[in-house]
Amino acid sequence: MLLNIPQMQGSSEERKLCKIYKNLDSVDRQTLLSFANFLDSQSSSSVDKKTDEVAVLKPLDIARPEEESVIKAIRRLSETYPMLDKDSMFDKISKLMTEHIMSGRKANSVIDELEEMFADKYTALDHG
Repeated sequence: MLLNIPQMQGSSEERKLCKIYKNLDSVDRQTLLSFANFLDSQSSSSVDKKTDEVAVLKPLDIARPEEESVIKAIRRLSETYPMLDKDSMFDKISKLMTEHIMSGRKANSVIDELEEMFADKYTALDHG
């Protein structure tokens, strides 16, 4: 008797993502889920849920912890610079996150570049 195992539903991209997920170890699975949650929080459908624009003239003083994941750094920097349009930085943030996850780029290096990017964006806003 053959088992009747249903085919996975969804687009080819969804099936590919599931296959990749299944091939990862538990640490990489958690990283992938964290990144997916970040992407979801930055998506246009999530942005539409915001009702108020934040009007802050100066960045908040949120210190960088000694040990920090890239995802937590993105969250910290988003809180530090609530006046910035994160949508305009999404492509660059995604690229850096991909370099970290897929290419093994060190978290500290990615976080340094993220901090510089947020600071530069704020300076351009302040003087633009």
